[in-house]
Amino acid sequence: MKKELYISLFGMFSIFTVFAQQTIIKGSVKDAVSFEPIPNVSITIEETYQLTQTDADGVFIFSAHVPLGEQVLKISKAGYVTKRYPIVVNETRTVDITDMTLEFDVVSTQDIFTISLSDDELNDDTGGSDNISGLLAASLDIFQRTVAFEFSASFFRVRGLDSENSSVLINGIEMNKLFNGRPQWSHWGGLNDVLRNQELTSGLIPSAYNFGGILGTTNMNTRASNFGEGGQITYSFSNRSYTNRTMASYATGLMKGGWSMAFMLSRRWGNEGFQDATFYNSNSFFVSVDKKISDKQSLNITSIYAPNKRGKSSPNTQEVYDLKGIKYNEYWGWQDGEQRNSRTKEVDEPIVILNHYWNFSKNTSLTNAIAYQFGKQGNSRLDYNGTDLVNGYPEGGGSNPSATYYQNLPSYFERNFSNDLGFAYTAQQAFLNNGQINWNDLYSANISNTIQGGHAIYALYEDRVDDKQVTFNTTLNTQINDHIIFNAAINYKVLNSKNYAKVLDLLGSKGYLDVDGYANDFVNNPSAIQNDLLNPNRIVGVGDAFKYNYNLKAEVIGSYVQSQFKYNKIDFYTAGNVINTTYQREGVFENGSFPGVASVGNGKKVNFLGLGTKAGATYKITGKHLLDMNLGYISKAPFIQNTYSNSRENHNVVPNISKEKTSSIDASYIFRSPIMKAKLTGYYTHMKAANEISFFFADGIGAINAFTENSFNEDANFVQEILQGIKKKHVGSELGVESQITTSIKLKGAFAMGQFTYNNNPDLYLSSEDFTNVYLGKAHLKNYKLAAGPQTAYSMGFEYRDPDYWWFGATTNFFSNTYIDISTLTRSSNFNTDVDGQPFNDYDVTLAKALLKQERFEDYMIVNLTGGKSWRIKSKYIGMFVSVNNLLDVVHKTGGFEQSRNANFRELRDDKALNKPVFGSKYWYGRGTTYFVNVNYRI
Repeated sequence: MKKELYISLFGMFSIFTVFAQQTIIKGSVKDAVSFEPIPNVSITIEETYQLTQTDADGVFIFSAHVPLGEQVLKISKAGYVTKRYPIVVNETRTVDITDMTLEFDVVSTQDIFTISLSDDELNDDTGGSDNISGLLAASLDIFQRTVAFEFSASFFRVRGLDSENSSVLINGIEMNKLFNGRPQWSHWGGLNDVLRNQELTSGLIPSAYNFGGILGTTNMNTRASNFGEGGQITYSFSNRSYTNRTMASYATGLMKGGWSMAFMLSRRWGNEGFQDATFYNSNSFFVSVDKKISDKQSLNITSIYAPNKRGKSSPNTQEVYDLKGIKYNEYWGWQDGEQRNSRTKEVDEPIVILNHYWNFSKNTSLTNAIAYQFGKQGNSRLDYNGTDLVNGYPEGGGSNPSATYYQNLPSYFERNFSNDLGFAYTAQQAFLNNGQINWNDLYSANISNTIQGGHAIYALYEDRVDDKQVTFNTTLNTQINDHIIFNAAINYKVLNSKNYAKVLDLLGSKGYLDVDGYANDFVNNPSAIQNDLLNPNRIVGVGDAFKYNYNLKAEVIGSYVQSQFKYNKIDFYTAGNVINTTYQREGVFENGSFPGVASVGNGKKVNFLGLGTKAGATYKITGKHLLDMNLGYISKAPFIQNTYSNSRENHNVVPNISKEKTSSIDASYIFRSPIMKAKLTGYYTHMKAANEISFFFADGIGAINAFTENSFNEDANFVQEILQGIKKKHVGSELGVESQITTSIKLKGAFAMGQFTYNNNPDLYLSSEDFTNVYLGKAHLKNYKLAAGPQTAYSMGFEYRDPDYWWFGATTNFFSNTYIDISTLTRSSNFNTDVDGQPFNDYDVTLAKALLKQERFEDYMIVNLTGGKSWRIKSKYIGMFVSVNNLLDVVHKTGGFEQSRNANFRELRDDKALNKPVFGSKYWYGRGTTYFVNVNYRI
């Protein structure tokens, strides 16, 4: 008995001795005002980049591979001011830092959802963060913050890439749309307070949730149990996308019975933003309920509903901007004393996500998630194709109601009546005095035609998409030992997308004839006029589907595995994924130009098997100096919008379609000290086998006659342009630097320089109602610049933070090397081909080169100011944030595109010879001076 007791006591003593000999860093973090524990605070040992988080009691601990000597603990959480604590770690000793505090950060109210961007612009946002391999960051680094807050208004794209190259997730469910690959930020817009818990990776750096794209992954965690108890009320006003915003949020924290709840309501509205008649009307609702089933399992359900509707603004030619200014918008007109915009975007797609969290052990967890997203998206516009049939032939149809229609502008009369400029002067004055849609004229035309026994000439309709998507995934995360982390996931998506045109308003009439009055080949093919041969000459009313009606079905199943290895001098990872994608079109209407199985019923299934692999390593030269490298290869299915040549009319798939393939590599040098942090990155990305499809009217496409047996009318025709087998090259560098000069003053700077170009001459096809996928040869695009926003951008600025809770900042930003989006058709054989299919006899090579030179926009500089103040009243906070963008009111172009209407040498030569081209390029201008004011009360 005594022997057993001695053995037990010896064992216990040994355990305590071993524990006492461990080197440990532990502590706790609390709110500076309420002194309540803060869960999910990121604690980083900066020189080793070891990371942990506080638990529900605000406690953290490091016990494995703890570095010795002088170290710096970084304490950070979204919505709080990041702090750094210097410590000294001695061998076999415990460093105990209890009750560290974090203060609410009023600066955090300057988020990318509200400061610089509208929801439309956010669809191209590519925000992320630059982190060390395998490390999840609590906040953006200096370069990414600069991109989000300073560069975004200029449509800057990180590394020249679209947002389809990044993955955005909510609770592990990917939100990127299968149609175009882009995350639709408007689906959760206005819910800032409950979407701040983000886990970010940049580039190819691994994520614990999915394989990701070459721009990284953002996962927004909305578990109610992750929110501390409390709430916030916010009011904002601005002259940007909307004029007013109110938000209210509250979280219960962990309650008895293991329940946690979080709620948020938001409204954004305004009769007019910076551009004319761009109204905004949005409401957002959020509910998250978490139930702790046991110490190892919990359930969470999150519901998001953010219906929104807003008026669009138009790109315009320089002629129009010169006459009307940069706020001009062609899409609206006065009706009964109120502005009415004909182009509106409406989004109404609720999201419901159910998560099951299962922690098998301290080191292994399994997360299952299922999501259902459904609802509608609509983009409205005027249709002036209204017509009646007389003796079986179309008769009627209205003129284009746009005030900027080319036959209404002075340039048209200068070109066609050059000997009598009085016509041009009359057109100019009419545009200056009115220059908007005349809604009364549209109503009068419809009513008059109805009285005479006809139908509506004009109608307002929307291009409607009704999506239903179910997504399921299961993710395994396990820490095998102190050095190895393993992640794996299986995911499945199924989409049923209904696409059709829906009548919204018949503008004083009762019916609209559903035929294509402008069918080119009506005489030779009378059925071409019918939008639906199953219901010919149908009269439609408000709410009916017309013009086109089809369904798109998609099914995606994939998996990925990933291993991360962490050691004293080097961290590295490897990952791979496989994704099988299937698309199928189902035609509801039988299109008159593509009768029978070419348009109605189920088309053939299109299948793609994509593979991806990536790897990377971080070498720690010293605690302050690190080298990081990542490389990857991804093949994936083209998105739905680039798979079908014209899904509104037929089943046709892009010729020679294949998987898109991307190779990417980047390398970084990272320096971090208590005073300065810097990261310099160089990158190279190559894409190939990509497709792009465009729709437009074109004059002078005589090359068609060289490839078809029948003569084709060279007058304006609506065509689909298919660019297949595109290669693109993105090469450049990024630099972010910030220096904490004093405890109050911080200097910061960011630099991005890239070259983004076409890297080959891809194949060009044209389609229309009269011909299908006619090959025009190569489009000569190699070395032309991609229209990817500014390819060079600089930013320099400072922040001053006063101990009395007020702060001020200013930045100067410089942008250059922004290029227009070129017309592909004019860089093809069509450019020098006459209507008889033969080369022009007056073709001038030198002049042609000048005509096809890509336009580069002027460089510009933008100055932005920000500031704020917070007041502590007992245990509450009142905060105010103010920003002024483009302080100097600099007028600048942010983007644009060449019109393809002048499709050949003669058309383009004659048009550009004018002082005001009839079909000149269209541009977007950046906003002038704008402001944003935010006031919040933290409960």
